[in-house]
Amino acid sequence: MRAAIYARYSSDNQRDASIEDQVRLCTKKIDGEDWSIIDTYADRAISGATTLRPGYQQLLMDARAGKFDVAIAESLDRFSRDQEDIAGLYKQLNFAGVKLITLADGEINELHIGLKGTMNALYLKDLAQKTKRGLEGRVRKGFSGGGNAFGYDVIHELAVDGTPVRGKRKINREEAGIVQRIFKEYSLGKSPKTIAHRLNQEGVPGPKSNEWGPSTIYGNWRRGTGILNNELYIGRLVWNRQQFIKDPNSGKRQARLNPEEEWIIEEVPAHRIIDDALWAKVKTRQEKTRSRIVREPGKLRSELARRPRYLLSGLLKCGVCGGGYSMNGAKRYGCSTAINKGTCSNKLTIRRDEVEAKVLDGLRHQLMHPDLVKEFVKEFHREVNRLAANRDIDQDRHTLDLAKVERELKLIITAIKDGVPALTLKDELASLENRKAELEQEIDQAPSPMPRLHPNLSELYRQKIDKLHETLNRDNIQSEASEVIRGLIDEIRLLPDNGSLKIELYGHLAGMLALANNSPTSENEGLQVTMVAGACNHLDLREGRCS
Repeated sequence: MRAAIYARYSSDNQRDASIEDQVRLCTKKIDGEDWSIIDTYADRAISGATTLRPGYQQLLMDARAGKFDVAIAESLDRFSRDQEDIAGLYKQLNFAGVKLITLADGEINELHIGLKGTMNALYLKDLAQKTKRGLEGRVRKGFSGGGNAFGYDVIHELAVDGTPVRGKRKINREEAGIVQRIFKEYSLGKSPKTIAHRLNQEGVPGPKSNEWGPSTIYGNWRRGTGILNNELYIGRLVWNRQQFIKDPNSGKRQARLNPEEEWIIEEVPAHRIIDDALWAKVKTRQEKTRSRIVREPGKLRSELARRPRYLLSGLLKCGVCGGGYSMNGAKRYGCSTAINKGTCSNKLTIRRDEVEAKVLDGLRHQLMHPDLVKEFVKEFHREVNRLAANRDIDQDRHTLDLAKVERELKLIITAIKDGVPALTLKDELASLENRKAELEQEIDQAPSPMPRLHPNLSELYRQKIDKLHETLNRDNIQSEASEVIRGLIDEIRLLPDNGSLKIELYGHLAGMLALANNSPTSENEGLQVTMVAGACNHLDLREGRCS
């Protein structure tokens, strides 16, 4: 048996030696079984609540490639603490013919998945509740509920019993002076961009020693973020203003505002940096600024205009600093970091119509490179075959289960005919009838076969891009054109080169499937087609080549 070891620890506070300990124990188990170790996969300081872990993902890829027969870990929660993720892992390994074994429970089966998955999920929920309860108690004493704000230092001290006292802080006089300067300059009419520029030019370190940016100063008034919105500066500690919920699709945390009645507010006059008069001036100016961009009562432009304003909005990136490119004036794009912070050396700008024309020209003439199309077709068919195999397995299982239920129903009917009282079999009969209805529904609602790749994909693609280029300036279709382009492009990098900007286009071609089938990408949800090494995955539009 070929075995693979997986080890993980979740916090920076844990020892890196934890990985070595887990591997040592798993190795001892493998030696005892006389198996051979093929590889070891590890993730350090990454939570088990997410599957976006390099070691974990590599293990799944190698399992599908048939590189090992057994995946072994110290316990099931090393793989994941999420119930859905554990079930998904078990299905993936089971499909690949790989056994899942832990030192704590031995070989894992469906029973372990259900019980352990539930226990791990409950553990996370219970831990979150206990943590929140402890933080609330700390906040009600006037201490920090986590993290630290610019203008304050954390106080490190021990209680009488030797345990650390957490959440205490004191004013940092030097940083407090910067906070007062920002409030005064803003109240006198200076913009957050101007203030950030001057602070960076003077070499003043920002929060966490980062550079200053306009958003660092202005923040979000609803969420209380940014220097100008932090009520701690007027001696008021506000906690539980928002909560973070993990997006099940991306695995990233999303902030959600809590109802105002759930906020915990404590007065902490010892932490005051800004007086009430200066705070009021800043709030008055912020209110006037917001009122100028209101389109509807109670609605801000940012809440109304979610769609990109221009064709390539949000896709352009600076090749020097990695920051975004934004409109600098009415017609030109420029590096946002250079404009807002003044810390990027890339001062070159480019006309909006010029970069749009070059990108579309690159799509029209270069993106259909023969090697890229070949790779796309191969990856497409591989993914279709994988999804089809999984669906066939589920369909076969449902068919077998239905045949078993129908046999059991026939046995009950026969038993009733032979004189067994119907009342004694009533509950079992009802249960089987319900199960039969569920299975028949599963079979009837089985997904339709995956769409075939159009044989004339290359020509269809070119026709659609040509048409898009011709009609791009029509206002009634510009938003639709933007969505199509965003289905093809991940990022556009602008790099200085001898006094002008070189344009590099990066992207995956999952959107080509939608173009070929004349249907929106959402109809092919779940089909992820990306380019692999060796294929053309980015275009240099200036040199006219792909790599």
